Amino acid sequence: MSENRPAPDDQRGTLIRLVTRLIVAQAAVAAAIGLFFSKRHLPSILFTLTMVAVLCGLAVASRTGSHAVWVAALAAESALVLFGLLRFMTARYVGGTLLAIITAAVLIHPAVARAYGSAPQQGREGLAEEALGETGPG
Repeated sequence: MSENRPAPDDQRGTLIRLVTRLIVAQAAVAAAIGLFFSKRHLPSILFTLTMVAVLCGLAVASRTGSHAVWVAALAAESALVLFGLLRFMTARYVGGTLLAIITAAVLIHPAVARAYGSAPQQGREGLAEEALGETGPG
């Protein structure tokens, strides 16, 4: 009985792509909702554009699959959830909070945490993980 299970490296890549796509979708939803409801209020527009830029940068960084990026993504999503809940309580504005909750839940999932916590694969270095040569004695 052989099951068609993906290789661990394929599953790791699939989970990392899932997180990246969720963050990009969150940026798009935050931009659409935030700019639509900003009512030409300059601070709201600037905050929305800054949040979208941070989310896009986080999406690019999340493609590396490093543990540090996972921690940064979880911290950013937690901050967005807390800010969204505070804004919902004060102004009844949701603006992407639900997608931030979903993305944070996906990041907390054990399989995703393992995918971001695993050692980098040989020949597949990310943006911040360059291969270092061995150093000789002294």
